Amino acid sequence: MGAEVLTVEHVAFRYAGIPVLRDVNLRVEAATTVAVTGANGSGKSTLLHLLAGVEEPAEGSVRRRAGCRLALLPQRTSGIDALPLTVAECVQIGRFRPRRRLNRDDHAAVSTIMERLDLVHLARRRLRELSGGQRQRTLIAQALVQVADIYVLDEPTVALDATSRQRVHDLLAERVRAGAAVVYASHDDADAALADRTVRLAGAVEYTITDAPV
Repeated sequence: MGAEVLTVEHVAFRYAGIPVLRDVNLRVEAATTVAVTGANGSGKSTLLHLLAGVEEPAEGSVRRRAGCRLALLPQRTSGIDALPLTVAECVQIGRFRPRRRLNRDDHAAVSTIMERLDLVHLARRRLRELSGGQRQRTLIAQALVQVADIYVLDEPTVALDATSRQRVHDLLAERVRAGAAVVYASHDDADAALADRTVRLAGAVEYTITDAPV
């Protein structure tokens, strides 16, 4: 196991005063995977948003190791379909930086991830023209084309067929071997079983953390 890159201590979160998470403690280490599981409404997306800094905890703290870069794949919303983006443009967003044009390395990274996720033939298609699986692969490509120390992915394999799921798992495994931490939410037991550690949420007051067998 590597050094800790994310530390969650006694975290609680509430929506409109209603508890969603309470007293969650978690350590995320470099070069490891953590699966977050649980029923709908158990707080999976909320926990990922807290890890990514999209939300702030009502209590406790979420600390990221200094200098760590984080890439987030949120759950897809219908709003993405309204954007007049092509597949290639959407993936390129993952390489954008303020006040800097995309360079040769950026374009190479975009081309590679599109090839790996079988998106090249869709490069000029608009997002709203895609099937659910094609759209999901595009958004995964946007997240994984980023150079990050932590990848936080909400249901990354939803709507994907078996071949596409395997492509995503292969890419995530490569990121972990390179030293990144990967945290992903999943409803799928087979997906969760691939992780080094599983956080199983069961509502606002209960969760369990399980390490994979050695």
